[in-house]
Amino acid sequence: MTPGGAALDEAAPGKINLFLHVLGRLPNGYHQLDSLAVFADAADRLSAEPDDALSLAIDGPFGSALAGEGDNLVLRAARLLADAAGVRAGAKLSLRKNLPVASGIGGGSADAAAALRLLARLWDVSPETDLAALSLRLGADVPVCLLGRTARMGGIGDCLAPGPALPDCGLVLVNPGVPLETAAVFRERRGAFGCTPSLPPAWGSLRAMAEDLGQCRNDLQSPAIRLCPEIAAVLAALEAIEGCALARMSGSGATCFGLFATPSAARAAASALASPGWWCWGGGLATAPGERSG
Repeated sequence: MTPGGAALDEAAPGKINLFLHVLGRLPNGYHQLDSLAVFADAADRLSAEPDDALSLAIDGPFGSALAGEGDNLVLRAARLLADAAGVRAGAKLSLRKNLPVASGIGGGSADAAAALRLLARLWDVSPETDLAALSLRLGADVPVCLLGRTARMGGIGDCLAPGPALPDCGLVLVNPGVPLETAAVFRERRGAFGCTPSLPPAWGSLRAMAEDLGQCRNDLQSPAIRLCPEIAAVLAALEAIEGCALARMSGSGATCFGLFATPSAARAAASALASPGWWCWGGGLATAPGERSG
């Protein structure tokens, strides 16, 4: 347990797929993917303090979207960790939901990953407990969210390798306010499967990164637009902003991103893009969990 029963806090940053290629369909029905994931400073926040029972309170701008959800991923992660580590204690968990739900930026997966990291600290779980193995049991995106740093994702998203070193840059996220079900977007996908691009070990500038990423794509973007035409309007608005080096949809949508030279340029662009019903955020990239304070 933490000294004196102190409460702990953890960020659950949004995951952004800078590209996403669907390489094929596996016999179990899942799809084989190749993607480059980064993390935004836009984040949910999870806190925990010791308690006899396990409970979860949810608030924040998008908290109401999870109201009545009987088995939130955060609670599933908590129970899974307690069983694996032989923990009999509980925890009072509080989730501030700042990220839109079902939006292609891994919010639920990030929350589950934050729960594993946070409760491992609160409960003083043995380092021998394999959090990565537990994370995969919660969903294909949870392992990369547990890692929390730039990574090349393979397999169904569970095969992780270091991604290229990124230049300093800014990031804009825009969601049109329409939730999209991942399975529905995959069902809508048509055409040939994608390829595995070669990436450099590092990008020295935003221009070089945008040029390389421009040769890639998100294979789920077209099917997502067919299901949610508002995505096309978001992409057009991003591309029209001066200084946007690349605009693309993240994950299965409907959140889209734009790359800018600096976090301050991204914040200015997000303000300019503000529109009724749209969620707009601008800032920088997140640091890895081990580099965060607190």
